[in-house]
Amino acid sequence: MDTDYKTVMMKPQDKVAIALIDIPAGVQVSVSCQQQTFIIVLKEPIEFGHKFAVRPIQGGEDILKYGEVIGVAMRNIAPGEHVHVHNLEGKRGRGDLGVKAD
Repeated sequence: MDTDYKTVMMKPQDKVAIALIDIPAGVQVSVSCQQQTFIIVLKEPIEFGHKFAVRPIQGGEDILKYGEVIGVAMRNIAPGEHVHVHNLEGKRGRGDLGVKAD
């Protein structure tokens, strides 16, 4: 396992961690949050500031980052996969989600 790759996961209920440096595909990283540690093999390169799944996420499931819902999974996402606009639909700032039809 390569411990030179720094990540952050803020809340134990989070589904994702964030890369604090660019991390190549195929690297095994350790992600720790409180008393939990996840050993993840990255399936694709993760750029600085981008998210990757630390636990399985089902399509339609809310995705948590920093303990807050940031969006919904558009498909199943495996641990180690990049989590971004190609597989996450954002919920933040979506005024249409709170609008009720007349």
